[in-house]
Amino acid sequence: MSANTLQIRNLTRAFGGLVAVDDVSFDVAPRRITTVIGPNGAGKSTLFNLISGALLPDSGSVRLGALDVTAMPPQRRQRAGIARSFQITNLFFGLTVGENLRLAAQALESRRHMVLPVGRSRRALAKVDEIIYRFGLGEKVRELAGNLSHGEQRRLEIAMCLACEPQVLMMDEPTQGMSHHDTQDTAELVRSLARDVTVMLVEHDIGLVMDLSDHVVVMHQGRKLADGAPREVRDNPAVQAAYFGNH
Repeated sequence: MSANTLQIRNLTRAFGGLVAVDDVSFDVAPRRITTVIGPNGAGKSTLFNLISGALLPDSGSVRLGALDVTAMPPQRRQRAGIARSFQITNLFFGLTVGENLRLAAQALESRRHMVLPVGRSRRALAKVDEIIYRFGLGEKVRELAGNLSHGEQRRLEIAMCLACEPQVLMMDEPTQGMSHHDTQDTAELVRSLARDVTVMLVEHDIGLVMDLSDHVVVMHQGRKLADGAPREVRDNPAVQAAYFGNH
């Protein structure tokens, strides 16, 4: 397997008598878009939390290439190469766009340099300039993050995740609450990101999922119901019965 393939093996997590994720296994291929779908309560968010480190599994493992990250907290997984954005925008609203990006990029500095003033963090500042150019944020650099539109805030949050140079970018419902125009812009952004990083999504917009994804994983009642290419998954009778209502 490629060094940055994300390997999920037999992940299980229960809360009391409820098994939220039940023996789930699949691979996330490098520089591809893998999307997890399923009805409410299927276990998607818990699965994402197990992969990103917000929760630890009762059993099973998460590996990034040869590196076992199963027991690592989120900050160590981020340093290992797994970055995550959340359903609820996670920004510093009282800081400018540029300041948010500089804080995110500071993770690139060595521990010895992380205590230096931001203005002397050359690697971080170079990354901020690169991200501003790539995401077209030049006109927004001095604007407070709290003054951005919802779509712009989600775009900034994705940009912040990219600022720490991850191998895997996890996004939890990146188009939630967006207008049709912003949704299409975000879809194009995600496609472009997959040229450089491995992308993993949780997304409810099935039309978007089927158009955007290389690989789809279907969750149902905590278990993996099916996975494969979008058309293969959509044509699966079990998936149609459980999720698409046989349509």
